[in-house]
Amino acid sequence: MNQRDPLIHLFAGGCGGTVGAILTCPLEVVKTRLQSSSVTLYIPEVHLSTINGARVSRVARVSPGPLHCLKAIYFAAYSSSKEKLNAVLEPDSSQVHMVSAGVAGFTAITATNPIWLIKTRLQLEARDRGERRMNAFECVRRVYHSDGIRGFYRGMSASYAGISETVIHFVIYESIKQKLVQSKTSSNMDPEEDSVKYASDFIALMLAAATSKTCATSIAYPHEVIRTRLREEGTKYRSFFQTFSLVISEEGYRSLYRGLITHLVRQIPNTAIMMATYELVVYLLDG
Repeated sequence: MNQRDPLIHLFAGGCGGTVGAILTCPLEVVKTRLQSSSVTLYIPEVHLSTINGARVSRVARVSPGPLHCLKAIYFAAYSSSKEKLNAVLEPDSSQVHMVSAGVAGFTAITATNPIWLIKTRLQLEARDRGERRMNAFECVRRVYHSDGIRGFYRGMSASYAGISETVIHFVIYESIKQKLVQSKTSSNMDPEEDSVKYASDFIALMLAAATSKTCATSIAYPHEVIRTRLREEGTKYRSFFQTFSLVISEEGYRSLYRGLITHLVRQIPNTAIMMATYELVVYLLDG
């Protein structure tokens, strides 16, 4: 494998993750709120007077920034794993895609869990009107003071369970992608035309990504709710299975799918944009 290839996939993954996040970020906050154990809505122009004074919960608005480029780690790990496994197993087989997606998911989760924990805490922050919003550095100090280093890895077990979603997504995506390539090859008489990509090719990849992500998310969604619960501050949730059983016993099975529609509304276009941007950048840089 060319030493330049991992850098191309790293850069392309960063571009894809950033573009997708910028366009769909507002729904990320709504989704996290719905997954939380306490859902509170904030209406900016309404003041409710109570005996103890007005108290509202404000949604922390987390703008997409350089941190979203960390999705590049996933794409770099996935492409590198696939390249190595193709030399051992049947090239571009379902087994290769499954193992590559699993390795990439494990790598990305282990490396970035503290960052996503801080992001979730900021999105779930509740405070009195007029109180200054907590920033990321203050949140880091707060987590360390209350739970130590281990606190930054809360919810990681649920994230590992979520690797199943990633595996399903990439197996379906790569399968559709292969069929698209085969269809294009059979319809083109000129071999040189096979390597040329048009706008319709990227639209087809967007549809492939949307389809695969919808299937994967619908199957594996409960881990998202459990992960959010584990990342909440000062809650009764301690471990993956304890949270899973507690949520079901207290709120029923339907609670495991809280926020699913919002999640799909965000994830489908985000994944479609991200994958198409990734494929486009790889195509442009790789010649």
